[in-house]
Amino acid sequence: MPPPALERLYDEHAQALYCFLLSLTRNEEDCRDLLQDVFVKTARDPGLLDGVRNERSFLLRMAHNAAIDLFRRRAARREDDRSPAADAPLFAPAADPDAETFRAALHGALAELPPEQRAVLHLKLWEGLTFDEIAEALDIPLNTAASRYRYGLDKLRGRLRPLYDEIV
Repeated sequence: MPPPALERLYDEHAQALYCFLLSLTRNEEDCRDLLQDVFVKTARDPGLLDGVRNERSFLLRMAHNAAIDLFRRRAARREDDRSPAADAPLFAPAADPDAETFRAALHGALAELPPEQRAVLHLKLWEGLTFDEIAEALDIPLNTAASRYRYGLDKLRGRLRPLYDEIV
């Protein structure tokens, strides 16, 4: 892939991929490594995106697959998977103590979700993708994407409702 095309691809999609990978891995170092892997693969195979209808969905699928491969490698080596790292906050700090408390609780609640549900929630809530786009990006059936979203949202709601009621 010629450098200008790779630069455009990076400029348009790197931030979204970074946020998605951080949500999945919960570790900035892993996130950066996986993001680099995605763009190195793209640079090495100039025809990789030929015929792709939606670049972002395709790159999100590559990022998701890279994260799943990382998780599998660690499990195969029986490494201790890193727990959701406190050093990789998903949300910027807030000046309001109630907002900060809620953000910390949301961070913890997201960490408790299975990666599959967390991936779908991230793509739906923060990327604004449709279920069709999520299904394409994660290479899963449409109904699976919708049910993972519903189950993940139910878990978040159950975990955060008491705190929300207390704050409001």
